[in-house]
Amino acid sequence: MPQVDITDRARDVIDQLKEKHGPLMFHQSGGCCDGSSPMCFPDGELMVDEDNDVLLGEVHGCKFYMSKFQYEYWKHTHLTLDVTEGRGASFSAEIPLGLRFVIDSRLMTEADG
Repeated sequence: MPQVDITDRARDVIDQLKEKHGPLMFHQSGGCCDGSSPMCFPDGELMVDEDNDVLLGEVHGCKFYMSKFQYEYWKHTHLTLDVTEGRGASFSAEIPLGLRFVIDSRLMTEADG
């Protein structure tokens, strides 16, 4: 089972954003700007590297990263990318749509394998 999943609504928003920006990427923010929230950027706009970031997987064709430091706290957590109405205080690509990506999380179990 992947460590990051996505809702249908978030998938629809990603499709809209891809039409405007092309390929996208996500980085789970560790508290800057909009608290701990997923940030969406045109692919390559945010610098990530193996020394400081962990690739958790892909959601709807978009790589999803988290800092190694934050991952130490979240490594036993399953994340689901969703979207809600309202503007966050971030630089994430969905903000002009009046939406913001959010994460629903739960602890992984043995069934998650």
